[in-house]
Amino acid sequence: MSRGAKRQDRSFESPRDFRLSHQILCITGVNFSRKSIIGYVELHLLPLRSNVNRIKINSKQCRIYRACINEVWEASFLYSDPTLAVCQNEAKQHDLNYFSACHYDAVSFVDPDKGNGELNIKIPQDAMYLVNEQKMLRVSIEFSLERPSGGMHFVVPEMEGSMAERGAHMFTYGIENACRLWFPCIDSYSEPCTWKLEFTVDAAMIAVSCGDLIETVYTPDMKKKTFHYVLNLPTSAANIALAVGPFEVLVDPYMPEVTHFCLPKLMPLLEHTTEYLHQAFDFLEESLGTRYPFSYYKQVFVDEAFVDAAAYMSVTIFNTNLLHSSRIIDQTFLTRRLMAQALAEQFFGCFINPETWSDAWLTKGISKYLTGLLLKKTFGVNEYRYHINRELTDLCNYEQEIGGVVLHTDPIQLPGVKEIIGTGNPTVDEVNTGNNLYFPNKHPHTISWKYMEMREIKAHLVMRLIELKIGQDLILQVFNKLLSLATQAATQKFLYDTWSNMLISTLGFLKLLSTVSGKDLNAFLDQWLCRGGIVQFQGSFHFNRKRNVVELELRQDPGRTGIARYVGPLQVTIQELDGSFTHTLQVEDNLTKGEITCHSKSRRHKKKKIPLINGEEVDMDLSAMDADSPVLWIRVDTEMTLLRQVIFQQPDYQWQYQLRYERDIVAQIEAIQNLENFASQPSVGTLTETIENDQCFYRVRMTAAHSLTKIANGLVASYSGHTAMIAIFKRLFGAYSCPDIVRQNKFSNFQSYFLQKTIPVALAKIRNAHGLCPKESLAFLVELIKYNDNNRNKFSDNYYRAALIDALTGTVTPAVAMVSTSTESLTPETKQVLEEVTRCLNLEKLLPCYHHTVTVACLKAIRTLQKNGHLPSDPTLFQTYAQYGHFMEIRLAALEALVDYVKVETNADILSWLLDIVEQDPVPTVRHTVLHMLIRNPPFKHKEQSALSTDALVERLWTFINSGTSHDSRLRCDAVDFYYVLFGKSRPSCLPIPELGMVLNLKERKTTLNPALIPDSESYEKWYGKGKKNPEFHSSFSSFRQHGLEKAGGADEGMMSDLDSSFDRKRHSSSPIISPGSTSMQSSSYPEREGDVSIDSKIRVLSSPVDDYNESQTLMSPPGQEMLSPSTPSSNIKEEPVDSLQSDGGTSSRLASDTGDSNRPGLHRNDSKQSLSSDTSKTQKKKKKKEKHKHKKHKHEKGDKSSSSTH
Repeated sequence: MSRGAKRQDRSFESPRDFRLSHQILCITGVNFSRKSIIGYVELHLLPLRSNVNRIKINSKQCRIYRACINEVWEASFLYSDPTLAVCQNEAKQHDLNYFSACHYDAVSFVDPDKGNGELNIKIPQDAMYLVNEQKMLRVSIEFSLERPSGGMHFVVPEMEGSMAERGAHMFTYGIENACRLWFPCIDSYSEPCTWKLEFTVDAAMIAVSCGDLIETVYTPDMKKKTFHYVLNLPTSAANIALAVGPFEVLVDPYMPEVTHFCLPKLMPLLEHTTEYLHQAFDFLEESLGTRYPFSYYKQVFVDEAFVDAAAYMSVTIFNTNLLHSSRIIDQTFLTRRLMAQALAEQFFGCFINPETWSDAWLTKGISKYLTGLLLKKTFGVNEYRYHINRELTDLCNYEQEIGGVVLHTDPIQLPGVKEIIGTGNPTVDEVNTGNNLYFPNKHPHTISWKYMEMREIKAHLVMRLIELKIGQDLILQVFNKLLSLATQAATQKFLYDTWSNMLISTLGFLKLLSTVSGKDLNAFLDQWLCRGGIVQFQGSFHFNRKRNVVELELRQDPGRTGIARYVGPLQVTIQELDGSFTHTLQVEDNLTKGEITCHSKSRRHKKKKIPLINGEEVDMDLSAMDADSPVLWIRVDTEMTLLRQVIFQQPDYQWQYQLRYERDIVAQIEAIQNLENFASQPSVGTLTETIENDQCFYRVRMTAAHSLTKIANGLVASYSGHTAMIAIFKRLFGAYSCPDIVRQNKFSNFQSYFLQKTIPVALAKIRNAHGLCPKESLAFLVELIKYNDNNRNKFSDNYYRAALIDALTGTVTPAVAMVSTSTESLTPETKQVLEEVTRCLNLEKLLPCYHHTVTVACLKAIRTLQKNGHLPSDPTLFQTYAQYGHFMEIRLAALEALVDYVKVETNADILSWLLDIVEQDPVPTVRHTVLHMLIRNPPFKHKEQSALSTDALVERLWTFINSGTSHDSRLRCDAVDFYYVLFGKSRPSCLPIPELGMVLNLKERKTTLNPALIPDSESYEKWYGKGKKNPEFHSSFSSFRQHGLEKAGGADEGMMSDLDSSFDRKRHSSSPIISPGSTSMQSSSYPEREGDVSIDSKIRVLSSPVDDYNESQTLMSPPGQEMLSPSTPSSNIKEEPVDSLQSDGGTSSRLASDTGDSNRPGLHRNDSKQSLSSDTSKTQKKKKKKEKHKHKKHKHEKGDKSSSSTH
């Protein structure tokens, strides 16, 4: 790329009035007893414009003491954070459409990428000459933080001894742009700068942070020491992290520049866990063609981590539960994957940052793509393809359930292309695939956590699709070019546009792709980047014997949620008798028909080896296939070149051939899943052969075992599935001299180990003709537990024993009735299960295993026994295990049992107890996980009748969402997901009817809903497309229509019919509903219209015009109460003085008018009590005359007009 082209690509323009060049962060004290820190920051800002007198900085929950310019001028400052209470002065709407609009406006109000911030510092007049001359400003801010609600976590065990002896430690955490939670900064990836970090801690503690450790200085009394870190390579504030604790230090024996930290007494685990890391370093540096960008790399393992792995510049904070010894098998795969992912994010995510949130898919996708390449080398191609297929399946299921996942939410203008990708009139496909979410997807702090996970998965899959388009060598060349430009830019001195190449944008990446590959990817990018949804093909075929042609038919249905329309080439692979042949079809419509000529002709009695796609030739038994057809099986999109779901129909023998002879594991898993629909003896034989074939991939064998269980249950009358499964297990794992005796554990063959765990679980799910577990299965499982011998095995059997407990749990079937609470009344089989579970649980207390996996399995078994009526349904045991202090996995298992208890028993007390955990638990991960459990297994769902659906629950959840999660955006989005599952997007029907619930049009004699209860049409159109209407709004008021008018009084059938017609009406932009984040409501300033009528206290006049309400309108309210219109706030609301500010981070103040927040008018009260009473009596008299003298109607209408003009 030429220099001129490179300069032209620099399209990023800072939205801020200043450019950050350097920042100093100094933490002068860390107090573990009070869980607090104190320190200061210094930001070096270069003005970009003259006459700018405000500096906006990001800071949440910090107490600001002082702000100073160049250490000379004291600066006044204001603090405003609308996210503390998202819906301010909210009119009891409680619907997510309204909340989403308010939420996005609130985060936008403090978004640094829009030039905003919570902390507004006013530059003194004496220092304005520096701004006008565009000279550097040094802004110093002193702050403290005590008992943070987010961003920083203190772990202080309650035991005797000093903090170091107790293992007390702290660390920072958060999702994107969360560093503002623990120090003032410009919290944006697009503002990189150099850093100087200083942390003063106790002498027994170690402070681990980003950059190069220059020196460690002790105080004169040797009680404290200060760690000095320097970052000469620019990075953003979001990549700064800190961990303080009594860590043990391990220098990597293979790479001295890599250092590992762990808590006391965990060094042996640390040594084994990290011995793989140097292989990941070598692979990434070799693949990218460049060295690791930083001087050092540090890995810190902490307890109660926010996520399992969080990557920051030159440091990654891991969960200490990832550590494992050489005896552990299962944890090794997960830990190595996370370590590889964190290392890849050092290149793309920490060194190279996204320019905007819309570009964040690039860093996530590239880092996951590199991790996939490393996993392919480490664990093999089959494991890699299985991982890709699982991610694709998860993405397809999510998008069809929730809606389309859009990677790039902003429009893209490609060079030389007039059309702007990602914009245009919304089509039916777009509405169903990405624009009907219940949360805004344009900011990381408003997105559902599950949506965030799916977004990262889709970014990885799209990056893999790009690889398939241009090739692996070319895409790695693109990555190398990006790293080279960033490395060159990082070494230059600070200028306005010097470090722009350290930011990656979608437009720049696409230009580089086009330059390197020479291919046009516009249509591809428009399909997968700027639009949501996956492609779904439903296919079938017919073989035409006369023409020797396969007549293929593929259907699409893009009208459903999450399904997009695809137009383009599609590969179809047909395995024939003479070999495998790939054909390309052009998909142009929802129905695609193609005729494919076969290369082979049927062989009736000739025997010949059949060549497969990999060149292997095999002998096949062709007796089951159609004698006139040469087609063995058909596959669509074998290489997964699209984000698609294929539902293909072919006979059972073709699925059996595909499972037996196809060498691609994705095809084998696809065949197994389809064979579940064909319960027959040939299917049983094929699956049995697959399970016993040690040449088959272990995940395919595990899937076949579970599918054999389903088929056996379908053939319960003619096939003894449990006997066959036990025989399979004995043939695979029985002693050589006596197969009936299971041999000692030997897990050196990992594939056999995983299969040995799976078969007992699959066996336990087989049922007899009465729907019960056969006694032979239970006896066999009990023997496996009883005679399990791990003495000579070098690997731990904790996961195997937990799988056996899970298998015992699977044998439990529902009881006829709970006769007694004593164990004597239990059936022998159930008593046997209970005795084994109790014995294992008690033994686990004496000899706990790794991660307490056996205890977790026992808790699940006890809950299953309760749920099926064999034990009294009592939550006390689970509440005990769920208390803070138990191991994390045990707590989560107990909490999951309590969630299921609430679902089954409809218990409001336990639900309230779980919500207390969500609100008050000291571990952020537990709060997050409990909400996800409630989302997966909710106590009730939207539109379901439940005793738990009460207004008290709505108020509690709404308060928690609105103001209880301001410092944990992930928890707030989790709570929004839970609220959506329970009540949908619109107003919950369980809420009582509002007092101002109806609008009465006297002239037209019509009633409609109060527009204050209808979600703001502008806000709705803002997120869901112009002209779109709320699809759930009508249903949310179904109960209101049924009984609400009866309570209001005076309702007739005309009012009910008019209520239906009012759902489609939209509110005017000047409607009295307050805007999100504002602190006051706009007063009415409209002139009185002819025809408006005032009556008694039951009816009040609307003082604001609304679309389609051109005639006189009133609000209905209970008699005897004086109601206020939405534009007439109560008199006890006082205007805040503009300059008022409390330094406490928990208090939100309004900024002065010169800060750009001048759109908040004062309050206005409309008092006309005397006129109201006089006009009311006149109106009532005229209404009586109308009823008495209907033939003189025209005279009374004239009287109404005069009365209205008098008012």
